[in-house]
Amino acid sequence: MILVADSGSSKTDWLLSIPQQEPVSFKTAGLNPYFLTEKEIAKIIQDQAPDMVAYANDISEIYFFGAGCSSPDRHEIVSNAISQLFSKAFISVDSDLLGCAYATCGHEKGICCVMGTGSNISYFDGENIHDGQHGLGFVLGDEGSGTWFGKALITDFLYGNMPADINEAFDKAYGLNKEIVIKNVYQRPNANTYLASFSRFVSEIKTTPYGQELLERGLLEFIDSNIKSYPEYHRYKCHFVGSIAYFFAEELTTLCHQQGVKTGKVIKQPINDLMAFILKRNEE
Repeated sequence: MILVADSGSSKTDWLLSIPQQEPVSFKTAGLNPYFLTEKEIAKIIQDQAPDMVAYANDISEIYFFGAGCSSPDRHEIVSNAISQLFSKAFISVDSDLLGCAYATCGHEKGICCVMGTGSNISYFDGENIHDGQHGLGFVLGDEGSGTWFGKALITDFLYGNMPADINEAFDKAYGLNKEIVIKNVYQRPNANTYLASFSRFVSEIKTTPYGQELLERGLLEFIDSNIKSYPEYHRYKCHFVGSIAYFFAEELTTLCHQQGVKTGKVIKQPINDLMAFILKRNEE
């Protein structure tokens, strides 16, 4: 059996390939090694996906693609955590950007964009990803991500910069004040996922002038800061994965077209495409 995982900061999608059966899916919280220890990752998997762990003796290969898994030391944190539960399996840990590339580009060249809780980008040459100067996280980067939009909404709300009707709707939906925000952002863990949780409000206001301007500003910031940083971006298709890219695909593709960016696939969850790629590669 082969187990594949696609992990962001908010959630992890798992897919188990069983011979002669339909794949079985599981979900856990996000397993970002920048925010979680080896022990915490193992506990989350054990507690949130016990039915998956029950297959441990039958799983021979595990391929994990995750946010925060861009360096060998972070690979080791995740790999060690998984091996505590799946001691018989071969375990491979790579970045979510490589997973994005496999799911969208296959073996073709292209630019791979992640736009979910956080955001990131890389160029894929058909075999390997080439990291740029991006992926700075929610404090310094994450342009056009759920975190970016959540931060913009909260800031406008607390500064009193929202139109009155939108301010009222936001207040009714979330009941925020400065003290609540400060506590969740600066004193509690997972500030990035907390901020990103407010981004769903953009869907409710995207037809208003304020919502349209906010959405366009965030998406353009990703295009300008990330995609256009590649001198030859116009030569390749840009593929997107993640909830922000998926739910605002129409607005995103329109802005890309206006900016001379070629768009390819836009996928909310790459797990099925990722599994298909790995199974096909294993047959080659």
